[in-house]
Amino acid sequence: MPKSVEIAPGRYRESYGRYLEDFKVGDVYEHRPGRTITETDNTWFTLLTMNQHPLHFDKEYAKHSEFGQILVNSTMTVAVLAGMSVSDVSQKTIANLGWKEIRMPAPVFVGDTLYAESEVLEIRESKSRPTAGLVTVKTIGKNQHGVVICDFIRTMLIPKTGHAVDDKANY
Repeated sequence: MPKSVEIAPGRYRESYGRYLEDFKVGDVYEHRPGRTITETDNTWFTLLTMNQHPLHFDKEYAKHSEFGQILVNSTMTVAVLAGMSVSDVSQKTIANLGWKEIRMPAPVFVGDTLYAESEVLEIRESKSRPTAGLVTVKTIGKNQHGVVICDFIRTMLIPKTGHAVDDKANY
């Protein structure tokens, strides 16, 4: 949802994200494009995070597991889904305040394409910051077959209109 903001007469800068006033309880944002997970993605993420479970990078080991193949690192799944949601729900966020109820009801495999959507669950004014408020969303990730592979609830501190970093910065 890019929009242009006039930063000087006749000069515009692309702006992403939403202000507190842009959210409504019950709204659902479908995040696109999807993301196909590659073996390289999974291996690099697993190595980067120092996860040494062979189910994520040893084909022979994984072949003998209940999954019969390499399983995508679950924290990568969460990271990809959260990343997919940024332009819609958290591009202007001051801070992520909490994550809860992260569930992984189905496995993700190399070659799966993930899609995500977020529903606004709650909005409230900040008690300590008059220029911001709290927005809570539930993000649901599905694979290319429409199977829910992950969901989680996240609360963010979102600025009100005119109070985001990109409203003030001259970069």
